[in-house]
Amino acid sequence: MITCGLCPHQCSLAEGQTGFCRTRRNDGGTLVSLNYGQVTSLALDPVEKKPLYHFFPGSYILSVGSFGCNMRCPFCQNYTISQNDAEEVQGYLAPEKLVELAVKYQKQGSIGVAFTYNEPLLSYEYIMDTAPLLRAAGQKVVLVSNGQISARPWKNLLTWVDAVNIDLKAFAPNVYTWMGGDLETAKQTIAMAVDAGVHTEVTTLVIPGKNDDREIFTAEVQWLAGLSPEIPLHLSRYFPRYKWTAASTPRQTLIDLQAIAVQYLHHVYLGNV
Repeated sequence: MITCGLCPHQCSLAEGQTGFCRTRRNDGGTLVSLNYGQVTSLALDPVEKKPLYHFFPGSYILSVGSFGCNMRCPFCQNYTISQNDAEEVQGYLAPEKLVELAVKYQKQGSIGVAFTYNEPLLSYEYIMDTAPLLRAAGQKVVLVSNGQISARPWKNLLTWVDAVNIDLKAFAPNVYTWMGGDLETAKQTIAMAVDAGVHTEVTTLVIPGKNDDREIFTAEVQWLAGLSPEIPLHLSRYFPRYKWTAASTPRQTLIDLQAIAVQYLHHVYLGNV
């Protein structure tokens, strides 16, 4: 039996057993990354699509995704890769090859690589191998993450990261539990990124009846403002996806929450509207 310490699930894995995230397995007493370099999605995106509105706006970034996630959001928009195994993989991309692609796309306005689409922190070893090479080639390193990572590996990774967008999915522990995650871990991840001087933006997908309580949301933006009122917050509109069929978020709900947020934060944006 071995324990994976990458995220708050702290999975104890018997021989041959795969963790909650579907990406890490006990192979003969060694913890093996099943998604190392395994690519399901590769695209050149506007950096605003991450979303990052205050990090080289108007530029593009090469976005790469693998498979797996350490949360179980029933409304996931990318569930075909986040909640499935390796069947969706299109091929292996070595760190050096990804750097070559990033440099190539620099001619088209790309500033670097964003690890995104599924949960990138589950590709921890791959990113730790690739990020120094990207930095050496003059490329930026971006993560779009749910923030579910333990403090020690996150501290190591932050050394090589230029910008992050981290989901703060709710500000109530029970809602995080419903999604398969941990609120305090998400808060720790955001706070450590800000403290490390990494450009940090935050996204909250607003889901009716789950995280749209005005009082709890006020506590969320007050907490963010305590880190820095300059943190950009993206309030994104939920639409029915995957296993969650509730009606989409009313536009007025987002407008009301934005009105609360701007009392504490200087940059608050609405998405999916």
